[in-house]
Amino acid sequence: MNTRNSKKMLINLCVTALFMAINIVLSSSIFSVPVPGGHLYMNDVIICLASIILGPFSAFMVGGVGAFLGDMLFYPTPMFVSLVTHGLQAVVISVFSHYVMKKHPAFSSGIGVTLGAVIMVVGYSLGRAFIYSTPEYAMLKLPYQMLQAVTGAVFGMVLCWGCKIRKLYLKMLVNKY
Repeated sequence: MNTRNSKKMLINLCVTALFMAINIVLSSSIFSVPVPGGHLYMNDVIICLASIILGPFSAFMVGGVGAFLGDMLFYPTPMFVSLVTHGLQAVVISVFSHYVMKKHPAFSSGIGVTLGAVIMVVGYSLGRAFIYSTPEYAMLKLPYQMLQAVTGAVFGMVLCWGCKIRKLYLKMLVNKY
């Protein structure tokens, strides 16, 4: 492997680790918004942003494993639901952002983020109904899950495309050292 590829891999690894750490921190109730019956977590913003920027495997590590570790540290009951739901959400967003409609990356990542939001809402609703053995509890949290998904999708897209974080990341990968 040449030096150029190893530097790209190192940059990708560091960015993935950074996003995973941010996801873990945002999974705590310190950075959440209290709502009836729980909290509204802001880690969906980072999951959407990282998934648009990174490839599917790195996106899964940030979304699924990062949310799993955050739940394991702060609230372990839904940690496996987070692993599957946020992991699948991240992979779908990343696949759409990188492999679908390559000539319109912002539009395709918007489709991916929308599908990812649906996956997150459905996954957590089904997961809560299973974990807590009561569909009523899942229905009670449904509006807040939707709000969390929409917030994450909108702010993730704004950070990526409006603040040009994706462009900065790609520039960092192609710069000569």
